[in-house]
Amino acid sequence: MSAPHTDVEQVEAANTAFYEALERGDFEELSSFWLTPADLGVDETYHDPADVGVVSCVHPGWPVLTGRGEVLRSYALIMANTDYIQFFLTDVHVSVTGDTALVTCTENILSGGPAPEGGEELGPLVGQLVVATNVFRRTPEGWKLWSHHASPVLAENGEEEDEETPS
Repeated sequence: MSAPHTDVEQVEAANTAFYEALERGDFEELSSFWLTPADLGVDETYHDPADVGVVSCVHPGWPVLTGRGEVLRSYALIMANTDYIQFFLTDVHVSVTGDTALVTCTENILSGGPAPEGGEELGPLVGQLVVATNVFRRTPEGWKLWSHHASPVLAENGEEEDEETPS
């Protein structure tokens, strides 16, 4: 595959790489995808990084997390408690305006926790459907995440409503 040339291709590649780092449990690489105060030209000696270009994250069912430290701690926690995770991204749409990009997608997630009773195999695999919005900002080092917001998609129960009305 050739290197991405357009902004849309670069953003889509950054988005994919972010999910791949999460799948591998590569915390250092995952961290590199998030904006830092330096990416925004902020000298942390004079400015509180929490006040400038705050990154944010909402995981399904979690409250909003703000600030790079809090966001990265959440990913460390997820990685520490998930033995297996795989994302199949569908419905990916990328929109770029100037130095900001918006990615919407559906995360089809397959995950597994620790083996029950200390067994050697993974615990049961669980599937989950989540819609996500990822906001990226252009930096000298490439596109970096500014915000991630993911919400679960409610599953249909498959039962049809009884259309008969009582008499």
